[in-house]
Amino acid sequence: MKLGMVGLGRMGGNMTFRLVRQGHEVVAFDPSPEAVARVEKAGAEGVTSLADLVDRLPAPRVVWLMVPAGEVTERTVADLGGLLSAGDLVVDGGNSYYRDSIRRAEALSASGVRFVDCGTSGGVWGLENGYCLMVGGDEDAVRLAEPAFRALAPEGGYAHVGRAGAGHFTKMVHNGIEYGLLQAYAEGFEILERSEFDLDLTQVASIWRYGSVIRSWLLELLHDALERDPGLARVRGYVEDSGEGRWTVQAAIDEDVPAPAIALSLFARFASRQDESFGAKVIAALRNEFGGHPVRTEEGS
Repeated sequence: MKLGMVGLGRMGGNMTFRLVRQGHEVVAFDPSPEAVARVEKAGAEGVTSLADLVDRLPAPRVVWLMVPAGEVTERTVADLGGLLSAGDLVVDGGNSYYRDSIRRAEALSASGVRFVDCGTSGGVWGLENGYCLMVGGDEDAVRLAEPAFRALAPEGGYAHVGRAGAGHFTKMVHNGIEYGLLQAYAEGFEILERSEFDLDLTQVASIWRYGSVIRSWLLELLHDALERDPGLARVRGYVEDSGEGRWTVQAAIDEDVPAPAIALSLFARFASRQDESFGAKVIAALRNEFGGHPVRTEEGS
């Protein structure tokens, strides 16, 4: 099939490469001329504007977005709404908030433009391994883009999970689970690192990949990172969050679902960004006040 790809960063660029390798024609746009030039070398057709991209696609047009969630996605969807015709399709493959996806689907439908939200997992490895795709939208809209879904996903890695919004909701919870998994590995390896046994963490990560009940792809990636840098000396312990962990915790609150592991893993990321915690200072001061427990001062006394 022939489709448009808007956003050629780490994910969108690699997805374009994979689509071209699978025999699809891709018209590609990104504000960065360098990003466009990279995919052109792989066989994509580069353009310099959304209008140009739309003009070069056959009807019904399929335009796939891989742009940052929030204002950029909002603006791009609105711009496409003014360029596309009834029967055309917008696929949002980014990490948009699912309620925004529901709203965007409804807004586009007023002019007959269809919308599919496609939760996408696979990271930088997706080019070779394929992407796990969680797709939400009407059946006819999903069917229109299905050749691209099947080209991007490995065998068994794509599903139409429900109506508009369901794809991004499923990906949101997927990322919430990821937060908890990462935190469990982080805590376990810190306990190992602090222990009295002078353990070889690379060795431990290596053997846990075979036969262990906690083996996983994440553990394999941790092993690779430890092989390159056994003490992770080149890595600062500052952890960002994409927003999906927050949204998952909010959904748990809205649905009265206890989700302590995911919630605490999110808060641990907040803690990682503090050079000094005022809350910890409050606790230290109170322990000194009520129990005379010693307080460490700035001078270390």
